[in-house]
Amino acid sequence: MFGLGWPELIIILVILLLIFGGSRLKGVAKGLGESIKEFKKASSGEPEKNEDEDAVMEAAKKMGIKTEGKTSAQVLKEMNEKLDSKKA
Repeated sequence: MFGLGWPELIIILVILLLIFGGSRLKGVAKGLGESIKEFKKASSGEPEKNEDEDAVMEAAKKMGIKTEGKTSAQVLKEMNEKLDSKKA
């Protein structure tokens, strides 16, 4: 499209490095990487694992189950046991 090869990209990178400096360029690259990662997560349409875990922990707290130091699998097991005991 623009006919940019490796030599041209290296020259552009050197110019950017001279203008902005290494630390600033590092921050820009990090921000760009994080934004691409967030975009991929959002475009996949799947909810994040943390959102699911937070919902489980909140529901467990409402049921009166202590969640500190426990994994979401342990909390789910306790929630199921509590629900089974109420049914019986």
